[in-house]
Amino acid sequence: MNKLWQKHIPVDEAVERFTTASDRQFDPLLAPFDILGSLAHIRMLAAVGLLSESEEQMLRQELRQMYADIEQNGFKLDEGVEDVHSQVEFMLTRRLGDVGKKIHSGRSRNDQVLVDLKLFLRAEIEKLVHELHAFFRKLIDLSEQHRDDLMPGYTHLQLAMPSSFGLWFSAYAESLVDDMRVLRAAFDVVNKNPLGSAAGYGSSFPLNRRMTTALLGFDDLHYNVVYAQMSRGKTEKIVAQALSCIASTLGRLAMDVCLYMNPHFNFVHLPDAFTTGSSIMPHKKNPDVFELVRARCNQLQALPYEITLMTTNLPSGYHRDVQLIKEHLFPALQSLRDCVQMLDLMFAHIEVRKNILDDPRYRYLFSVEEVNRRVLQGIPFRDAYRQVAEEIEAGTFQYSGQLHHTHEGSIGNLCLDEIQRMMQEQIQSFPFHKIHQALDRLLTD
Repeated sequence: MNKLWQKHIPVDEAVERFTTASDRQFDPLLAPFDILGSLAHIRMLAAVGLLSESEEQMLRQELRQMYADIEQNGFKLDEGVEDVHSQVEFMLTRRLGDVGKKIHSGRSRNDQVLVDLKLFLRAEIEKLVHELHAFFRKLIDLSEQHRDDLMPGYTHLQLAMPSSFGLWFSAYAESLVDDMRVLRAAFDVVNKNPLGSAAGYGSSFPLNRRMTTALLGFDDLHYNVVYAQMSRGKTEKIVAQALSCIASTLGRLAMDVCLYMNPHFNFVHLPDAFTTGSSIMPHKKNPDVFELVRARCNQLQALPYEITLMTTNLPSGYHRDVQLIKEHLFPALQSLRDCVQMLDLMFAHIEVRKNILDDPRYRYLFSVEEVNRRVLQGIPFRDAYRQVAEEIEAGTFQYSGQLHHTHEGSIGNLCLDEIQRMMQEQIQSFPFHKIHQALDRLLTD
């Protein structure tokens, strides 16, 4: 196997298989970002005199062509090549000879993979932000559409007070706002440049780390080179925590739908094409999508703990342990996006049952309304509560189905504009436009 680090002694084949693990599976995902990092690095090397202008131009032209090829045809590691970094350097060397060998000056595979991961995670977060925002808008639209459709509210899974589908849909919309805040915080940690930290102790070359930071569109850099390496694992765990928060919201929503589709609830319905059947029971319409979303989201909520256990008690410096994080985090990113996309599809076809609270089984939902009505007539709250409780016990309770909830966030005042404002503030706080401008310049100027 071709290795950038190998001297003259071949590595045992079993050791080689074990230590490369799943790199060959996941490294192609990092390929375009490895090219971007290399483009920024050679610009900087030329600026500090470690590459001539003609050498930098040759490398830039080849790297841009490789990037275009990856965008069009994907990326594949040659047989015997260890990782994406090796593949890129070997390809440059094959095409440009000794000039290709100069690309590694002032960096290590340690900071190379770190910058690849930062760029990859930054791009993945952007995709997730857009998909979450689309699903958020779907929830807001449904809330507006069904603001007057009442449903039971529960505490302890027992009948509690009147709710509405508008209130239910917008509850999860606002939950996504807070999830987006957490994702924004994770993005800030991701959006720092580790390039130039080399193996974790810097370089004697006069590197210009601020230059590569600007070229790659990072907000800032990891200043301390030791900490830049220590951020490996920590960055992924922080991202995993953000994914876990989103998964918590989506999993809880999926559980609600599983309950509400049950015939004993019968609050919501989906067309047959969006449910599955039974091999033995002809009547079954199973909410398999929501059950799988629930299960996947439970898996995702375990992800921060998995990464924590892989990185616990590591001393400073680079350690191969962190390589395994990719096997957990990369599929998790796709799994969460799959869940968001499927929920968006399902909620585009969800049907809400009307006039649920007309059924007398829900009459006690209005007990608090009756207590409050009497309080407004001047009866002390505890006395009004006791009166209604005694009437319920005696079977003489009478109620009105009229509701007058006006305060912020209640059935009659959903504050959807405010919830949308909060989400829009979060979306606009991501510097995606600045990043795209920087990367476009890197690929075209």
